[in-house]
Amino acid sequence: MGLHDECGVVGIFGAENAAGLSYFALTALQHRGQESAGIAVSDGSRIKLRKDIGLVSDVFEEDHFEKLEGNIAVGHVRYATAGGRTIENAQPFMNSFKNGSIALAHNGQLVNHTKLRELLEDYGSTFSSSSDSEVILKLIVRKYIENGGHLGTPDIEENKEALNQQRFIDAVVQAAKLIKGSFALCIMTENMLIGVRDPNGIRPLCIGQIGGGVTGAEPPLEGVASNEVRAQGKTSPSYIITSESCAIDSVNGLFVRDLEPGEIVVITKEGHRSIKYSEEKKQTCIFEYVYFARPDSVIDGIAVQNARYKMGEVLAKESPVEADIVIGVPDSGLGAAQGYARASGVSYGMGIIKNKYIGRTFIAPTQKERENMVFVKLNAIRSDLEGKRVIVIDDSIVRGTTSRRLVQILRRAGAKEVHFRVSSPPVKFPCYLGIDTPSKNELISSTHELEEIRKEIGADSLAFISLEGMIEALRSCKPEADGFCKGCFSGEYPV
Repeated sequence: MGLHDECGVVGIFGAENAAGLSYFALTALQHRGQESAGIAVSDGSRIKLRKDIGLVSDVFEEDHFEKLEGNIAVGHVRYATAGGRTIENAQPFMNSFKNGSIALAHNGQLVNHTKLRELLEDYGSTFSSSSDSEVILKLIVRKYIENGGHLGTPDIEENKEALNQQRFIDAVVQAAKLIKGSFALCIMTENMLIGVRDPNGIRPLCIGQIGGGVTGAEPPLEGVASNEVRAQGKTSPSYIITSESCAIDSVNGLFVRDLEPGEIVVITKEGHRSIKYSEEKKQTCIFEYVYFARPDSVIDGIAVQNARYKMGEVLAKESPVEADIVIGVPDSGLGAAQGYARASGVSYGMGIIKNKYIGRTFIAPTQKERENMVFVKLNAIRSDLEGKRVIVIDDSIVRGTTSRRLVQILRRAGAKEVHFRVSSPPVKFPCYLGIDTPSKNELISSTHELEEIRKEIGADSLAFISLEGMIEALRSCKPEADGFCKGCFSGEYPV
């Protein structure tokens, strides 16, 4: 079993069919989570929510969107890390209080959620789930109340909405400063959308626009905007905030930029503004480029597929071997395999076909049966492999069981030699920041030396890219690239 990212999030503002656009965006983010899906939508006066266990296409049917009318929405796909696989932990989370409602979608994992939950329970907050994401929601509500949001105000009516909006924004800023860990948030009220990226930028979050434009104005939200709200006029575009740029493409939007680490973007009908609430060193999760992100996404200025090509090229220089064909393990090993073939001069071939209709392996009741599902998910193309010396490129080795079965599949198809190459360094440490990893004693690289792992998986040779080589590959895509979370390789975490 491999690594799994926790979630994908999306927020839409100003689009007539916000729920429908969220559906398409979540479908594009389905690779980030397959446990549950949900969409909350506002018509300006009320937030409605639908969420359930299953894939996006399982949770939503055509008639659901007749009830999910509105031009502001947040959506979520989930892979469980903190909290179990139950409907109670499905997102978005929603909370109603005296002056309105809030819905929140979260990608990442907090390291201080237990302490915050106990504190909130002491204040009287109640929880319907075991998720750390609900802790963020209740913390924002608590800060809003402390800011005076529960009180009727003597202000004249036209100032009341603006005052409540500011109290809510202040509450989000205060909460963001208190939570520790990784988080990319999409938050909505009845009339506002907010995106929040954690101080280190561990989890990705970007913004785009859908249609429209501002005559005679600079592109909206280019760079870090000032804290002044800039009115956009009648031709203002709709906005999308989401985990990956591929989701912006899926709604025919235009990618504008990534949110900066420690940045909050607020979008209302008056316009938008950026708030920088923290100044920390950027440390984007390096596994986004190795495995998690879709190859057609761009994260923090680095095209994911290009990063994978470069990792394969560096791997070929570091660990060459005589062979007849290079193949990649679908899907995230394909880019690195093409890069390896290009740099080594060894021919690239398909070699392995993936059954895209197998479904999720956790339905198998035992670990051994789940491991054997590899034989159903992947099959070798004998005509590509028989009698040949094969280099197979995978993105990572976690427990080693999948790698062992891959080697068995290739040998069964007649491969003369199997040389295993990995486009990430050995995973030796668990992640506490939003990746579902086994415990340290289950990670094969933390308990075995290289030669032991080679024997365990049954390959003729085995090599991993070096950590220095991986950084070199990323910097070849963007020379000024700096600051990546490498905790799963080094044991040093940004939080």
